[in-house]
Amino acid sequence: MSIDTIGIVGAGTMGSGIAQVCATSGLKVVMIDVSDAALTKGLATIASSLDRLIKKEKITAADKDAALAQIRTSTNYDDLKGAQLVIEAATENLELKIKILRQLDGLLAPETLIATNTSSISITQLAAVTGRADRFIGMHFFNPVPMMALVEIIRGLQTSDATHDTVRELALKLGKTPITVKNSPGFVVNRILVPMINEAFFVLAEGLASPEDIDAGMKLGCNHPIGPLALADMIGLDVCLAVMNVYFAEFNDSKYRPCPLLKEMVAAGYLGRKTGRGVYAYA
Repeated sequence: MSIDTIGIVGAGTMGSGIAQVCATSGLKVVMIDVSDAALTKGLATIASSLDRLIKKEKITAADKDAALAQIRTSTNYDDLKGAQLVIEAATENLELKIKILRQLDGLLAPETLIATNTSSISITQLAAVTGRADRFIGMHFFNPVPMMALVEIIRGLQTSDATHDTVRELALKLGKTPITVKNSPGFVVNRILVPMINEAFFVLAEGLASPEDIDAGMKLGCNHPIGPLALADMIGLDVCLAVMNVYFAEFNDSKYRPCPLLKEMVAAGYLGRKTGRGVYAYA
């Protein structure tokens, strides 16, 4: 299948990032969200990201204009009908994703592929709520999407070889490096990463070191580009907690229990950079 138009549901951090890389690769993009305000914010995020690339002399002003011209925004799902692939990039919430996927399935042409950008929810489970389970797949991008090379291509039990091959080819066209992963909670990267972040919260809660020293220790001792607590703030503490809750429920193993401090901070609304306060305070 030849893909020239991508639909994206969600104009937040991940959705806007995916839209940017698709547009800069010459693909037409239809970006959907629930409100014009969310879409305006998403477009502004893309424009700002492209401006940074101009300053680094990686693209020109003309490249930016060409990319933005490839993106159409809408609050109407009907505008997705011309896409060969639609990527769901909504909040990491099972009920919300199921609602969106059922809506897409009833609207799109039978041959249209659907992908989800979920970071933890079962691809097999999500595929089963659609009438095109063989044409459903996980396409997990990493934040920030324009900078991160990796895309996890996750096959559900029902995913066809043709769907996998088409999506893998698309990832390569976007300049990404895809890895193929079997369906399992957290897949590969987050299965390893998020429990590490959770353990950093246990270390913090036990008072073993300050947040700054915990992060410095992992940066200098393990050569990580960013410490686990600062990374949690970037990802969103609520997202980290949601992922750990999925692991705890799916694996039924106490090693995946969410740290009480992480739960308390989420309950307080300290979600990280997006709220101005997480482990660290942000202006």
